[in-house]
Amino acid sequence: MISVCIVDDEPLVRSGIRGVLETAEDIKVLGEASNGTQALQLVEHHRPDVLLMDIHMPGVDGLAVTEAICRRMPTTAVAMLTTFAFDKYVHRALSAGAVGFLLKDMPPRALIDAVRSVAAGDAFLSPRVTRSVLAKFTSHDPLRAEQARARLTALTGKENDVLRWLAQGLSNSEIARCGDMSEGSVKAHVSRMFVKLDCTNRVQLAMIAYDAGYTA
Repeated sequence: MISVCIVDDEPLVRSGIRGVLETAEDIKVLGEASNGTQALQLVEHHRPDVLLMDIHMPGVDGLAVTEAICRRMPTTAVAMLTTFAFDKYVHRALSAGAVGFLLKDMPPRALIDAVRSVAAGDAFLSPRVTRSVLAKFTSHDPLRAEQARARLTALTGKENDVLRWLAQGLSNSEIARCGDMSEGSVKAHVSRMFVKLDCTNRVQLAMIAYDAGYTA
């Protein structure tokens, strides 16, 4: 059973998301919060598998809370909720450790699939909107590009291949087919890249790849 908590300052949004998620037999909503302070208390109490976090809230906003939760409770995967496909704060949220972001008006089935994907340890990277945001916020910075390329020298040839496919939004099974390897081998390569590049999730790996020019 996938445990989920929802944080949004709009009751109707929280209710709508809860209603969608509770139609799935493998997802259980443990609680809701309307602001950042409540969100921290909620996660500390429930330790959910997935936290859906609104970016824009009064008081302590979702960005500050995400940074705190990813640092203090890394077993909870945080996915940001936003109304806009190109939210200017998404890069900061992903850098803080969020594993992706969801549009509030996405189709119900897509929302359920996204929560399952995040709970399984995959960043919510495949959808077009996420890839577009990553490309937008990780381009046109020469210094960051130079730093990213320097970091990638620690990777093997095969790890670089896997990273390129990962940056295109491919899942482990898709990467395995592209590279003629087992899915277990792909997972092993990704795990080693986490250590070598000091990353905690696939979105952070993809951000480095985009910075270095590994575009889709």
